Formats: sequence, structure tokens, C-alpha cells
Amino acid sequence: MKKNKNMLIYLLVFTIMVLWGLNIVILKLLVTELPPATMTAFRVMIAGVTTLCILMLTRSFRRMTKQEWIYTLLGTLFGVVLHHSLLAISLTMIDASSAALILALVPLTTVILAIFFLGEKLTGARLLGIFLALIGVFFIQGESFTSFHFSLGEVLIFTSMLVQAISFIFIKKATATIDSKQITTMMFLTGSIGLVILSFIIEPGSFSQMFTASPFIYVLFIFSGMVVTGFGYIIYNSAIQQIGAGQTVIFNNFVPFFGVVFSVIFLNEMITASQVIGFIFVVIGVLFGTGYIEFIFSQRNRRKNL
Repeated sequence: MKKNKNMLIYLLVFTIMVLWGLNIVILKLLVTELPPATMTAFRVMIAGVTTLCILMLTRSFRRMTKQEWIYTLLGTLFGVVLHHSLLAISLTMIDASSAALILALVPLTTVILAIFFLGEKLTGARLLGIFLALIGVFFIQGESFTSFHFSLGEVLIFTSMLVQAISFIFIKKATATIDSKQITTMMFLTGSIGLVILSFIIEPGSFSQMFTASPFIYVLFIFSGMVVTGFGYIIYNSAIQQIGAGQTVIFNNFVPFFGVVFSVIFLNEMITASQVIGFIFVVIGVLFGTGYIEFIFSQRNRRKNL
């Protein structure tokens, strides 16, 4: 029974990874028709309302402590306001496929931050993973080591990736004492307010532009906010609680893969051999850097000793 339940969870998480990969393409289409910051604010608001409905139906809400609010608001600042706004703006400057490849570094960056701020152990395997991932970045960027530089769009997507990883540190602290569904809901709702304020500052008068797109764009907009972001994060965070963060985070490696595949299919973007090589290095680096390879070997040794 437990094995069947876990298989269902794995299937659900895999489906979410496919949708998150597709979402990069959807966002690329949305920012071509709608003002990026304003669109992001209302998309996250839809996600917040969706998760709030789920929270109320499951009766998982309780009063939060001051410390929990501090962690939640810090997670909101980095993981919602900064991450989503920078992601949307960067997609107006670079291809969706390039963004997907760079976002593949999120799990490894989270591990590096956890080593410094949560006291997690830096092993030889994790150090090797960090090194391999950095090599992958050079290949993805497509330049030689002597002329390495980033465009503004690449800088923004890297920053988006970094602040999301930072947010996971605060989320991990918050979810130690409170249900992840409530944290997710509070982050989306408070984050959407911050994004609305930000949109008024950087995109004055853009609210009227939200009503000029084609009907298909609004279908994608609602689908991205409600299903991909709202339901997606609820399922993902629930999976972390049921099968553990270690097993769940490995599925994140599918996001850039499907992001690239869908970019080629729907946006006719071209993938270079250098980017493919870089992606392989990043995935191998993530597997070593997150400790997954060490976990597999320890499990095998344990079975041999039984």
C-alpha cells in the first residue's frame, strides 16, 4: 500500500515538473503580450487565491507566531517578489531555453546556501558537484573561458535563481513549525501585494495593458497562475512532507529539460551543442552537490551489510 502511495506521489511530482518546464514557455509568451511586472503580480495573486481555497478546505490554517511571520515574509521577499519579477523581466531579454538551463542551478545553489547558513556538511562529493555545475555554467553561457561575460538578461535570470534559493532557506525554517500549505498561501498572497506595488513603480499606467491581449493569452495566464503555480506548489510541498526533500528535489532536474524541449517545440528556439553539454554537467553536478549520489551509495552499502 505504501509503495503504491509513493508511486502516486512520484507521478504527481513528475507531472508538476513537466508543467513547470512548460510554464517557462508560457511566461515567455505572456511577457510578449502583457507588461511583465503587472502580469506577474496578478498571476501570483491567482495562485494565492487558489492555495487559500485549498487551505480552507483542508482546514490547515492556524495563527502564526512572530518568528514564523518573519521567516515567511523574508521567504516572500526573495522567493515571490524578487524571483518572479526578475524571471518575468529576464524573459523579455533572453530565450526561454537559456532561462530553463540557468534555473537548473536552483537545487545546487540551495545546498551551497544551506552549508553556509544551516550548517549542512560540505563533503568531497558535494564539492565535486559544485565544481561540475560551474563548468556547466560556462558551457551554457556559450563563451570561452577567456571571454566569459553575461548579458543583462542572463544576469537577471541568475539573480532570479539565486534569490529563489535564498527563499528556500527561510521556507525551511518556517515549515519546521507550521504546515507548508499555509506558508505557501501566505507567501503568494502577501507577495502579490508586493508585486502590485512594484508594478506601479516600474510600470506606471500598465494596468490598462492587461486587457489588450488575445483570449488565448488569458487562458495561459489563468492556467499558469491557478494550475501550474497554485496547485503545483501545494503538491510539491506536500511531497516534501511525505517522501522527504531529498527525493523530491531530484525531480527538479526535469524542469530545465522540459523547459528546453517545449522551447524548441513551441517557440522554435535553437539549442546549441555547448548548451547540451552544459546541461549535462549541471545535472551531474546537482546529483553530486545535493548529496543524492552519496545517499544512493550509502543505501547500497547498507543492503550489503544486512
